[in-house]
Amino acid sequence: MSRVIRRFRALPIRARLSLLVAAAVAFAVAAVSVTCWFIVQGKLYAQMNEDLQKAASKPQYSDVVNAVQSCTESVQQSPSPFFRNSYVQVLKEDGKFCVIPGSAGAVKVTAADKELVRDGPINQFHFHNSTTTDGEAVRVMVVRLPLAIAEGDEDPGNSALLVALPLKNTQDTLNELALILLLVSGIGVLGAGAAGLAVARAGLRPVDKLTEAVEHVARTEDLNVRIPVEEDSEDEVARLSRSFNSMTSALASSRELQQQLIADAGHELRTPLTSLRTNIELLTRSEETGRPLPAEDRKALLASVKAQMTELSALIGDLQELSRPEQGQHAGKAQILAWQDIVESALRRARLRGPELTITADVQPWYVRAEPAALERAVVNILDNAVKFSPEGGAVEVRLSQGVLTVRDHGPGIPADELPHVFDRFWRSPSARALPGSGLGLSIVARTVQQAGGQVTLGPADGGGTVATVRLPGAPTPPPDLQEPA
Repeated sequence: MSRVIRRFRALPIRARLSLLVAAAVAFAVAAVSVTCWFIVQGKLYAQMNEDLQKAASKPQYSDVVNAVQSCTESVQQSPSPFFRNSYVQVLKEDGKFCVIPGSAGAVKVTAADKELVRDGPINQFHFHNSTTTDGEAVRVMVVRLPLAIAEGDEDPGNSALLVALPLKNTQDTLNELALILLLVSGIGVLGAGAAGLAVARAGLRPVDKLTEAVEHVARTEDLNVRIPVEEDSEDEVARLSRSFNSMTSALASSRELQQQLIADAGHELRTPLTSLRTNIELLTRSEETGRPLPAEDRKALLASVKAQMTELSALIGDLQELSRPEQGQHAGKAQILAWQDIVESALRRARLRGPELTITADVQPWYVRAEPAALERAVVNILDNAVKFSPEGGAVEVRLSQGVLTVRDHGPGIPADELPHVFDRFWRSPSARALPGSGLGLSIVARTVQQAGGQVTLGPADGGGTVATVRLPGAPTPPPDLQEPA
């Protein structure tokens, strides 16, 4: 059985659907055919039973008396016209029987017939199938006769009248019906199999297109393939086609972003690497020629190498951060955080980087769900931008209230035509390209805030400068499982 199931599962979907449809139709047709045959058989037997009852009621009282006397007294009576076309005989309780003169022949007596003669109810009809002594199938009716039917007052003993009609015509009709039903069932099953195959082909045609598209993508890596789908179609194949189109679109977009990231990263890495190579070549040439560089020039070269290494390290860290999946893989690292603590930690670092600035803060409690390291880095990046673009002796104002963090500086601000690009990867304002940085800080901020379910905006502040606004969902109090006991 398991081998058959494995072979069935190994068949193509079209073949399986055709076989299932054919099997279902075959079962239904077989059930209907068998039911029909038994119903017709019951109707035919019921009709024969009625004919036998009518036949038993046709003879006159004198005919039955004569029939019984002819058997009990061996008196040769003239045959009744009724007995000529049927099998009629009188049964005795000792198992003996007498064929009525003029009837068609003798019927075999069964044990049930003998029991009926002895103990059966009087004048009640009993029907069953039997055979004649010649082997012909007949429909038999047996009725026990009353004792008073015998001549005079003598008790002839228990007796019963057996009447039978041939079953040949009925059986021929049933056989013909069975043959017709068998032919119709076979034609129906074959037609159902053909129809199932046609329906499977028509229904699986979109699946064939989808398979061809997948094979084409696997063979050519062309992610621009799209499967046409009717807009108003909502069946499973249409949903599968839409899902495939969405998947290929997402993969194509991911590939484009990956290629763009690689190209941008290569472009950004080329500058510090070129500078590093130039400086190292100068230092190497100085050592090889034996002409040492002046102390100040050597110190400047080493400082430049150190700065370029720091820039490379920061750039590689930013690239690693941006190369992580945007969602799903790191969802388990998110936890409930006290945002005010993260802001305070970032403020301490910002004050170290801009000691000449006045950084004021108004931080109120707010608890969010995010990844700790990513959220702290996002806040640090925002504060670094504010410190970087603030004039010497300027002020930076930080406020956290009701889940909204605002960081305002008093620097030159951002032109309106550059605001749509501030969160793009590797994008840097023309006026800020001389300053250190890779152009990835704000893109990391946007990514982190989005993963935490929040929003981030950057715009001009009243009176000059720039204001960064970060909104994160949360609550002013931690969940009960994180609160300390009183």
